[in-house]
Amino acid sequence: MPQVIPQPSELPQFRDISVSEIPQVLRAGLRDFMRAPAFGLAFSGFYVLGGIILWMVFAAEGQEWWLIPFALGFPLLAPFAAIGLYEISRRIEAGEPLIWGEVISCCISQKDRQIPSMAMLILMMFMFWVFVAHTTFALFMGLSAFTNVSSSPEILFSGQGLVMLAVGSTIGAGFALVLFSFTVVGLPLLMEREIDIITAILTSMRAVAANPVSMGVWGIVIAGSLFIGMIPMFLGLLIVLPVLGHASWHMYRHLTT
Repeated sequence: MPQVIPQPSELPQFRDISVSEIPQVLRAGLRDFMRAPAFGLAFSGFYVLGGIILWMVFAAEGQEWWLIPFALGFPLLAPFAAIGLYEISRRIEAGEPLIWGEVISCCISQKDRQIPSMAMLILMMFMFWVFVAHTTFALFMGLSAFTNVSSSPEILFSGQGLVMLAVGSTIGAGFALVLFSFTVVGLPLLMEREIDIITAILTSMRAVAANPVSMGVWGIVIAGSLFIGMIPMFLGLLIVLPVLGHASWHMYRHLTT
């Protein structure tokens, strides 16, 4: 049989949203998580386990300070966790059954679409951020600080250390802002419709540009919640990640018509 090539989907239209709608999408995200907590815990558990393993590796090497750039860069990786959660929220919205096999199959089937390209972009940006964080540390603290910071962590919070943290955080925020503008609409759009990654990214950027204040606040809510969720030992992410993932789907629905 000849292969059926999916036809490109029509692009959605956007509407203006207000900051007051952010609590609504958060409540909707919490509602979806409470509706299917096992799915949320399973998807978020992968990232929590990864964070704990990273901490154990760095601790064994006496390089716990490396958790700082990884923690600051975590919002860059958060969209990965949302992929399966988008499908859960979509099924709840459509009244479809939540069956493990079908949900996992849907996630696996994304390998034949545009999601892997977006995943590669996210990973490249994250690895580049880690390189930039490493370089920033060396520029401000000197190479000798690499051997001292584990035994004297207070070096990070005095003098050049504070300047380095401020500069690094600003650069990290820039990375997060760019990736947020790419994925806030682009990722769920790729999940829902047959569309190429470039069109998805440009569409997402237009949606953010049309709602700069509300999207800016939404980005701060996401970043702040993720940082809080990493305390203690990443365990808070078990709840924060699925709630934000479901809420991101509802934010996409609020933005598009």
